Amino acid sequence: MCRNIHTLHNFEPAATNDEIQAAALQYVRKIAGTTKPSKANQEAFDRAVHEIAHITGHLLQDLVAVTPPKNREEEAAKARARAIASGRYSAA
Repeated sequence: MCRNIHTLHNFEPAATNDEIQAAALQYVRKIAGTTKPSKANQEAFDRAVHEIAHITGHLLQDLVAVTPPKNREEEAAKARARAIASGRYSAA
């Protein structure tokens, strides 16, 4: 489930709010053990996603990078190449 959480720090362009929100959602899903909370837990689930996304945004703003920013397209190409080499991905 958490394979969808990707590194968001030190990329150019910087992570978008949508990417931060998606990472927070995946994190809460993993911690809660569910992709869809019950009605009784929906408010707590949504609040956790919101708060984690908020603090993640602050974290990304405050982190200091010591290396040049990575290029998203280059990193995605490297990830695809690794997946193909491991047999987890087909280029078709």
